[in-house]
Amino acid sequence: MINLEWLRTFKSVYETQSFTKAAKELYISQPGVSLHIGSLEAYVGYTLFERISKKLIPTEKAKILYNFTLEPLLKLETAEQTFHKTTKTERSTVSIGMCFETFQFTLEKHIPNFDFNVIIRFGLYEQMFSDLDNGLLDLIITPRKINLKNLNFEAFSKEKIVLINGTGTDTSEFKNLIKENKIEEAEVWLKQQIWYSTAGDMEHLNNFWKANFNRHPDFKPNYIVPNICSIVRCLSGNSGFSIVPDFLCKKEIANGGIEIAWEGNNKIENTLYFGERVKNNVQNEIDKIKEIFRNENF
Repeated sequence: MINLEWLRTFKSVYETQSFTKAAKELYISQPGVSLHIGSLEAYVGYTLFERISKKLIPTEKAKILYNFTLEPLLKLETAEQTFHKTTKTERSTVSIGMCFETFQFTLEKHIPNFDFNVIIRFGLYEQMFSDLDNGLLDLIITPRKINLKNLNFEAFSKEKIVLINGTGTDTSEFKNLIKENKIEEAEVWLKQQIWYSTAGDMEHLNNFWKANFNRHPDFKPNYIVPNICSIVRCLSGNSGFSIVPDFLCKKEIANGGIEIAWEGNNKIENTLYFGERVKNNVQNEIDKIKEIFRNENF
């Protein structure tokens, strides 16, 4: 059976590229680090590090092992810190679910000022509903709601899904087609342009296209990036199009890097909700989070 301490030592050596630095980080001796790595290499049957120019360079097998074990090790370290006996006053912990972009836009800048612990989780809304109902989340920010006796949903704002372009894009032909209500020609023109989308979620693009062109988009975006914030940064001042919630690019619109090319003849507007359990023991903290969202200019 693999030894957990071997893996913790491996993670430290991988990140520091040094037995000496890993030993200092883990508060063990350098021979102890060497012993752990040697034992791990014997267990997996592969060399994990090669010494080049006084540095330890991870092998391909080491990279694979690191990627497989990093997240579980980080979770174990978090658990260790959370449950370690301490004389400090216990702080409340609030677990919040939302999409990554909403977190960056609203909550990220406030995190250092909280007097309580916060755990942020990203994922699919269906899973968030389940986690909220089961007590794994205390609050979710969602454009959807469901009917469950134990859950309460409160509308607090709206988001509009719009077609945007970087200001390096010549949109004069497109705007003329829209003005003349030549929707089919406008669709053809758009499909010939540069497009950005996110890796796993094309819901905004699909919904906007179906609402305004009566079909699903039959083209592939040119650039698939990790999230909508990346799209906004890539487009700002450059050429190309994307379909996103308008509040995520309001700063870039104000700075002149992005324009709203079209809101659509059939506008798509989503209501945003706070979702929480009817009864919870961190209501004061939840109310503080909700106040931050209410103060944001969506």
